[in-house]
Amino acid sequence: MNGFLAAILRLRAFEALRYREYRLLSYGQVSGNMGMWMDEVTRGWLIYQLTDSALQLGLVRGIQLFPFLFLSPLAGSAADRYSRKTQLLIAQSLNVLVYGATALLIFTGLIRPWHVYVTAFLVAVVQVFQQPARAAMISDTVPPEYLTNAIGLNALVFNIARIVGPAVAGAVIFLWGTGGAYSVQSAFLVLATVWTVQLRPVRRSKRSSHRESFAQSIVEGWKFSWRNQPVRAGLLCTMLVSLLIVPFTTLLPVYARDLLGVGAQGQGFMLTAMGFGALISAALIASAGHRLERGMLMLGASALYGLVLVVFAASPWFSLSLVVMIVAGLCHVHSNALVQTVIQSYSPAEFRGRTLAIFSMSQVLTTAGAMLIGSLSFLLGPRWAVAAMGVAGSLAMITMYVAMPNARHIK
Repeated sequence: MNGFLAAILRLRAFEALRYREYRLLSYGQVSGNMGMWMDEVTRGWLIYQLTDSALQLGLVRGIQLFPFLFLSPLAGSAADRYSRKTQLLIAQSLNVLVYGATALLIFTGLIRPWHVYVTAFLVAVVQVFQQPARAAMISDTVPPEYLTNAIGLNALVFNIARIVGPAVAGAVIFLWGTGGAYSVQSAFLVLATVWTVQLRPVRRSKRSSHRESFAQSIVEGWKFSWRNQPVRAGLLCTMLVSLLIVPFTTLLPVYARDLLGVGAQGQGFMLTAMGFGALISAALIASAGHRLERGMLMLGASALYGLVLVVFAASPWFSLSLVVMIVAGLCHVHSNALVQTVIQSYSPAEFRGRTLAIFSMSQVLTTAGAMLIGSLSFLLGPRWAVAAMGVAGSLAMITMYVAMPNARHIK
């Protein structure tokens, strides 16, 4: 077994795993992501069981956006001022308690819809504090030349969990109900905490930011993100893609049921195809590592992503739609993971948590984009809505290419 592991670590795609701290961080991420993706299924199933309301399916998800909107700057500033390991441990431990309490309420028959809303909000709060701390720690665990490889592996792990987690949740719910699923989710977070505890603390230089208020620290983070051209380009790329391109998945049920006639199972196949493309993309990034021309690929993959949506919008055949979804998944991860490497590479350690917190706020724009594409679908029809958003996304990337020439040359 040791010989097999050594052979794996010699492969270029797994170079970052040679470092003990990165391995521990990755093990924790595997467990944490499994719990998170299981929750995507379990929470929706639970609220639908309790209310039989499709409206509340959307509301329980929508309430989770408020912490990302209002607390992300605070979480990023905390990750830069204090111990990232401690922040991650506290957040994961609180997640264990929230999942455990939800399981207990279900098993005792005391669960009510308002409990689901409160726990959904609390889970979002701890995720807001987890994300910048864990992401910023990647740069603390590998040398700079292995950063792209490490983030590519992280994307690989994330997308594997995105495929496996919901399937595990469905199986557990079938066998032991939602209470059993929340118990398993809690166990995954316990395991993530066990791995995180073993990380060695990272010594960071003392800065005057500790004498600043949190408000001043947040403002300084925003100023840095704007003044640093590569970071600004990466964040702008992410925000535009999140607003104009990513929300097309909102209309997948319409395509599956009304336009392609493949039903819920067909929608599942399309999402799996996108996940498969994401896995391929993450593996390519992990293999290529720091040799990538990140600026050109970041902009090019995002522009292609928008054009892919035009093909998806016009596709009359399910088989073609599946192929397009594979390409969409590939473009999505190429854009997202490369932006993360740009932000981390060009952000000094004392600003990294704040820049990554801004990056995580792109989820708010994805929700705004979902509302926009829903409105366009009502006015123009779903095919024209997806095509229009895709064209707008591609034009936005071309505009960045022309207006920000330095973005093309980001290494």
